[in-house]
Amino acid sequence: MLRNLMVREYFSAIAASFNLLLEGGGKHPSAWREVGAAAISPSLGFTRLAYGDRYRSVFDSHNPATYTYMRIGWNKVDNLFDSAVSQNVKRNAATMDFHMSYGLPGKDGYTYTRPFDYFDFEFSATSANVFENIMSRGLLVGKDYAAGENYRGVWGLYGSYDYISPQVFRVSSTAVSLGTTGQLWLSKNVALQGTALAGVGYGAAGTIHGSGERDYHYGATPQALLALRMLFGQSANLDLTARSYYVSDVASTENRGTERILRGDAAFTVRVHGPHSVTIKYNASRRDASYPDLATTHQSVNTLSLLYTYSFGDTRFGAVDWRDTP
Repeated sequence: MLRNLMVREYFSAIAASFNLLLEGGGKHPSAWREVGAAAISPSLGFTRLAYGDRYRSVFDSHNPATYTYMRIGWNKVDNLFDSAVSQNVKRNAATMDFHMSYGLPGKDGYTYTRPFDYFDFEFSATSANVFENIMSRGLLVGKDYAAGENYRGVWGLYGSYDYISPQVFRVSSTAVSLGTTGQLWLSKNVALQGTALAGVGYGAAGTIHGSGERDYHYGATPQALLALRMLFGQSANLDLTARSYYVSDVASTENRGTERILRGDAAFTVRVHGPHSVTIKYNASRRDASYPDLATTHQSVNTLSLLYTYSFGDTRFGAVDWRDTP
């Protein structure tokens, strides 16, 4: 049931992302918006291209606060440790990231009455292993709140789907979590956005081409997320994200072994001009696996990326300013 709900809402989020990206460009979206929308949903992008005006209408949204960007560049495996097996790892690769935050708290008049009125969706593709990660989380049911004049947030029950595959291992999880998303103004131009979640789901993890190990170990998966974004006006932003997954032997297909996955990301973006920015990004992924009939496995991959970033329709990196609202 949870998986069916997440699949349905996942595709709803994809459709909303596709429509909102085009909607921001008015009746005649730019080529950048068309390319970005096609990256989100190739099937919908092909339909618009193949059938022309028949499917070119853009439907009205609920006018949420959003932050959307696309990144293209190069990454290099900075550090690799693999006690499971020597694997063919591509240390240099082309990469593309897409990220969309929809329904950010603080927008005057915006309400959270339907599933995924707030959601965050991102994916990364590389020439090394195609899809390196696909991550989506959204508010299933919740309520907005305020704390003083400078903080706005939303809290409740979130649903999420994550898939992470940094070449040597992979993890996926569908989960429900309790948590909150909010924004705090620290000064006139500096704001802090963040999301904190803790919950449980059903996940799978495993090495890729590991000796004596299956590709996936399934089980109940407690997990946690902390994501922070520091916004420095229109000049720069700093993103920090930490994720943890524990794929247990509870409700497992085999009553043996556990997997612990840790993932950390840091990215610093500086605006060059208008929607154009440059980003330096570093991520670290670690897997620790324990099985009674196998040696304990430790794997880690650290990657450095240099990226060109194009932001769609926002000059403040997603900062929501309710303070100017009468």
